[in-house]
Amino acid sequence: MKLTGVELRRISLPLVSPFRTSFGTETTRDALLVRVVSTEAEGWGECVAMTGPLYSSEYVDAAADVLRRFFAPALAAVERLSAVEVGPALAKFHGHRMAKAALETAVLDAELRAEGRPLARELGAVHDRVPCGVSVGIMDSLGELLDAVGGYLDEGYLRIKLKIQPGWDIAPVQAVRERFGDVLLQVDANTAYSVSDARHLSLLDPFGLLLIEQPLDEEDVLGHAELARQIKTPICLDESITSARAAAAAITLGACSIINVKPGRVGGYLEARRIHDVCVAHGIPVWCGGMLETGLGRAANIALAALPGFALPGDTSASSRYYQTDITTPFTLQNGHLPVPTAAGIGVDPLPAELAAVTTSTEWLAL
Repeated sequence: MKLTGVELRRISLPLVSPFRTSFGTETTRDALLVRVVSTEAEGWGECVAMTGPLYSSEYVDAAADVLRRFFAPALAAVERLSAVEVGPALAKFHGHRMAKAALETAVLDAELRAEGRPLARELGAVHDRVPCGVSVGIMDSLGELLDAVGGYLDEGYLRIKLKIQPGWDIAPVQAVRERFGDVLLQVDANTAYSVSDARHLSLLDPFGLLLIEQPLDEEDVLGHAELARQIKTPICLDESITSARAAAAAITLGACSIINVKPGRVGGYLEARRIHDVCVAHGIPVWCGGMLETGLGRAANIALAALPGFALPGDTSASSRYYQTDITTPFTLQNGHLPVPTAAGIGVDPLPAELAAVTTSTEWLAL
């Protein structure tokens, strides 16, 4: 197929409650949606970059700029475009994986819609539903945390992830474990610690956590390998894993025993599948992380999480975890699971009225 145009759509969706991590507090999802129109079909992608360069060097305004000035024109020059050709066509441009992922997803969605194939089947899914965990941000008090965790467990979530940082780590984990017993529990540090904190982090070992996610700086892979030798809690890498090559290197160095796969962070769902395959080959379990996605990104994440190597519940929460009203038909938890979309492409479409209500700007790039 050949692209005829790309729409960049900014939306602003209020979160049902503030989401606080060591990077800051989010109250609104300022998202960039990408819609591609081709000679055969159209498709959607969602850029997961945050408003500011806090989680990574990418941010929404920069993603829109690089898509507008570089990526969309580069794909317009490809006469017979398919999703597998997006990566090579954009390879000369350094970084901006989240913007690349959004554009590749939109092309992949359009291609699969034209051929009547669902994304889950294209990626190699083996499940028709996926188990769901929930990510719980840093709270002002232990009582508030326990109320939140209890509410999520009542809703049916199968795994709890606690965001931690220095000063909010051992006590919240202990409180949740004491109140809720042997619930599947893990923590996410979002790079908030250093190797010198190993003795302190070892205090988490008695609580039987599934994992500690990204305790050190994303570039400190060797530090993670050293930390893995000093604590018993399994280390999971998130921000450090930007490609299948990075995953293979981290595994070889002993820096992790579990990997969180976020398609936006690694440049798209095709690279995410390659990371999955590398991990399966090495016996490393993976799970699907989340970036406050709307229903568009959530649908694609669920398709990915249905692959065989995704052995742990991911952050593929129900729509209501973050949004009062989503821009697609909401995903609803069913006995702790979400169904894998079966329609062509990513399997969902934006609801026109809901999308219009949260749209702050649109830009059409004729190609």
